[in-house]
Amino acid sequence: MQVTLNRLFGIAALASAVMLAGCGNDDSAAETRTIKVGTMSGPESEVMEVAVQIARDRYDLTVQVIEFTDYVSPNAALADGSLDANAFQHEPYLRSMIEDRGYNLAVAGYTFVYPIGAYSTRHEAIEALPERALIALPNDPTNGGRAMILMHNAGLITLDDPENLEATPVNVVENPQNFRFREIEAAQLPRVLPDVDLAFINNTFAQPAGLRLDDALIREGAESPYVNLIAVRAGDEEREEIRQLVSAYQSEEVAQRAYELFDGGAVPGWE
Repeated sequence: MQVTLNRLFGIAALASAVMLAGCGNDDSAAETRTIKVGTMSGPESEVMEVAVQIARDRYDLTVQVIEFTDYVSPNAALADGSLDANAFQHEPYLRSMIEDRGYNLAVAGYTFVYPIGAYSTRHEAIEALPERALIALPNDPTNGGRAMILMHNAGLITLDDPENLEATPVNVVENPQNFRFREIEAAQLPRVLPDVDLAFINNTFAQPAGLRLDDALIREGAESPYVNLIAVRAGDEEREEIRQLVSAYQSEEVAQRAYELFDGGAVPGWE
């Protein structure tokens, strides 16, 4: 009888061990179904939350949104493995970060064009800009370049190479009205708007500050090449969770929410 009981206890213990091992495997599987995505704090994060819900409903994928307030940290966090993806930048900016910092990052999918516009609280038309007007520009290379190219195309200045996506005030060869330029962190541009004659502000930061793209004195159109994207570490482009995130983001529900939040100033870049 004792032998039989011992044998039963042994079988029960083995069964428990197998069950625990199975639970451990399930936990491991659950962990692989959770990814972290970096976005800009504000309306871009609100747009991402729609994709989060779709990913959960359609793919049983948990997406954790990590918010940032600057353009440098999201790529650093992606490169060091703190994030699985980020969604905040356009391709020229990503390329410049890869070249400058050696990040091994790649494009997994496209999101929206958030047009940049030139705003003023002092002047009602671009023709009203005075001699030596002070113009504020984003201080990151590609968005600063966007502003310079827009001014060139509007006939305000002449650049040595209008195709140079990283043009700066140094590249100005003709400046008939002797405009002055001040390069400022993109997120701070709405705050300095009252202190300058003109400020070029990304719609990401313009909309939360109550600025409508329709009010911009100069603005990009839907044909802008600066479509934003979902970036990942190179090699993760076809990872199942990433493909599901991209699919969830590139949905009608997300496009509609972006249209509402950006008052029409977000153009789907995947269509």
